[in-house]
Amino acid sequence: MSTPEQELLRRALAVLTSMAPAAIELGEVFKAAGHELALVGGPVRDAFLGRTSNDLDFATSATPDETQELLARWGDAHWDIGKEFGTIGARRFARGTGAQGADVVVEVTTYRSDQYDPASRKPVVAFGDTLDGDLSRRDFTVNAMAVRLPDLTFVDPFDGLTDLARGLLRTPIAPERSFDDDPLRMMRAARFAAQLGFDVDAGTLAAVVAMAGRIDIVSAERVQAELTKLLLADKPRKGLEVLVDTGLADHVLPELPALQLEIDEHHRHKDVYQHSLTVLEQAIAQETGPDGPVPAPDLVLRLAALLHDVGKPATRRFEPGGGVSFHHHEVVGAKLAAKRLKALKYEKQVVKDVSRLVELHLRFHGYGDGAWTDSAVRRYVTDAGPLLERLHRLTRADSTTRNRRKAQRLSDAYTDLEERIEALRAQEEIDAIRPDLDGTQIMQILGIRPGPEVGQAYKHLLGLRMEHGPLGPERAEEELRAWWAARR
Repeated sequence: MSTPEQELLRRALAVLTSMAPAAIELGEVFKAAGHELALVGGPVRDAFLGRTSNDLDFATSATPDETQELLARWGDAHWDIGKEFGTIGARRFARGTGAQGADVVVEVTTYRSDQYDPASRKPVVAFGDTLDGDLSRRDFTVNAMAVRLPDLTFVDPFDGLTDLARGLLRTPIAPERSFDDDPLRMMRAARFAAQLGFDVDAGTLAAVVAMAGRIDIVSAERVQAELTKLLLADKPRKGLEVLVDTGLADHVLPELPALQLEIDEHHRHKDVYQHSLTVLEQAIAQETGPDGPVPAPDLVLRLAALLHDVGKPATRRFEPGGGVSFHHHEVVGAKLAAKRLKALKYEKQVVKDVSRLVELHLRFHGYGDGAWTDSAVRRYVTDAGPLLERLHRLTRADSTTRNRRKAQRLSDAYTDLEERIEALRAQEEIDAIRPDLDGTQIMQILGIRPGPEVGQAYKHLLGLRMEHGPLGPERAEEELRAWWAARR
């Protein structure tokens, strides 16, 4: 009976064989020039997990200048954008068919170590001279395995294969030293926990708890990149729990652990933190395929689901009779979400979209208690704008009640709203609601020049359009003249 490690080796052999021709040829090029070359990191780990990659990472004894010269001969294109860190990239265009029919992209890095200057937010690069030394400076043992080329010799000095079989994240060297060299590795522990579903080794976890504050020296852009990768994983909950449980979230996303102290206003959840993680999972389950309205993975929807209730700590009030309220937490939450995402250097559009979804996530509540007018439905669609499909999913995901009857009632009510939206869309082009008269027509009818009065008239006509649906040009002109006369 084979061991888990032996099964992983067999799986890796099949994957490496499929990617081997280009990799072996590159290894022969480096060997002929007197240099070592090894496939390292993620591609090796993924091979053991049965995943093939056309983007390959290599480590070499060659200097960056030597590597650049060799890749220029091997590839059809090459670039030196990472040369200061010892990395040269190259692309070889597709040759043949099947697995060998895709472009191959490689990055080759000189043996190295990354260390932080205590006074700097950027790593200092120092080049090494051995493969084992280079692997010792990797983040985790599962990423510290290599395959020497061109002979395909497996190298595993830190027992990463055993950890891979156990589903464990452990640092190759003492975790305190590893995280001191590069504090971002603590974020990567959370990210790989999400991406791979692995547990973090107890000693490694303790070091993160003790050193969480050191993440503050890492730039916001690098922290954001790791957080984004975590959130875009198939099951990000485990990684987020690592962030919160270790104290890392206190430094990079403090709004999330703050939710642990809150009691959900409906008293149906242990705390709002757990509710938010559940909402995230339910939102992910509603993402669509590549041709659907919200293709997976969707960063905006996931951020909005995670942050939709961050305004609750600041708005919590204890009511007479033992109740708890969070009035206007959606408005406060939108501001808090925007502030945090800006601090993490997210793109402006991401910040705008996420904060808007947080602001709108409660708008649907009350729909089931009394019929909305067509005007209310139009405003719901108009306010959501291009975020409507995401808002549909966020609103549905926000229902985490264990009361099946109430859950079904909420679902049915939202289905009814969606059907009304579709009916109005078919009648009125509801996705692009505009007044029956445009600015030019308004100026012609009223005999006025461009200015604030044109905008006021446009807004008045838009309100009528929302309230009554399409008016037609004749009635719109009558309403416009009546409004203008009343102003005069």
